Amino acid sequence: MPHPPLPQLPRREADSHKGDFGSALLIGGSRGMAGAISLSGMAALRGGAGLVRIAVPSVCQDVVAGFEPSYMTVGLPCDDAGRINRSARDTLAESCKTASTVGCGPGLGRSADLEELVCWLYTSLKQIAIFDADALNALSNRPDVLAQPGGPRIITPHPGEFRRLLADKANPSAGRDELEREASRLAARCGIVVLLKGHHTLITDGERQAHNTTGNPGMATGGTGDVLTGLTTALAGQHLSPFEAAHFAAHLHGLAGDLAAEELGQVSMMASDLIRWLPAAFLKGQT
Repeated sequence: MPHPPLPQLPRREADSHKGDFGSALLIGGSRGMAGAISLSGMAALRGGAGLVRIAVPSVCQDVVAGFEPSYMTVGLPCDDAGRINRSARDTLAESCKTASTVGCGPGLGRSADLEELVCWLYTSLKQIAIFDADALNALSNRPDVLAQPGGPRIITPHPGEFRRLLADKANPSAGRDELEREASRLAARCGIVVLLKGHHTLITDGERQAHNTTGNPGMATGGTGDVLTGLTTALAGQHLSPFEAAHFAAHLHGLAGDLAAEELGQVSMMASDLIRWLPAAFLKGQT
């Protein structure tokens, strides 16, 4: 299967305004996990989104808002554990109406209410939507839902999350090659894009596939996946197809990690360092 060329963002015209570059809505967060969705929000801003809103449980809305003044926050009803509950559906539906892309999962937590909300988002949203982290865990409990996307979908599992999504189809001893074959089959069967994380991350829609060659072991630290979610959500709102957005996001994400490692070394790297090096990655990755 031929390797597709690396996508490029369209040129920004002189008379551009923020509406030209997408309105990204990110859904996630919970008590004690406000940082995850905040990293996604900051990555979406650095990824070039014109507007970024973050929908979070009201209990942690102020904390999330305090990380970065350039995004907006939406407070949602929450349960006693500080997780979004099912009564948030109407507010989410209203917020989604003005979003060009949606990212769901970082810091979300797990509950029956969240499982219901995630499955509703997956099957009902018409715009490009990215599902990661605890959103994937919710979907793994309802594997039938994967084949019922309401619009273009990108899922970004690590190997453990991917095995859970496959349920009884997964071979516990399957190596990377077999997981990639399963990823391609799943993408084709469900009509989605699968970004299977790992060394030489795979991006596939079942017909095309690409392996990312940027990145390093210093990125094996908490929060880097949340950065990728925000970046992918932003790129998907800038006139790239879901496959192109996932492909370019994986490249830029890894390149930011490589540039950070050149300055900081791999051992001391943090997820927020990727956000700081994203501008340099864009400058290098767009040439």
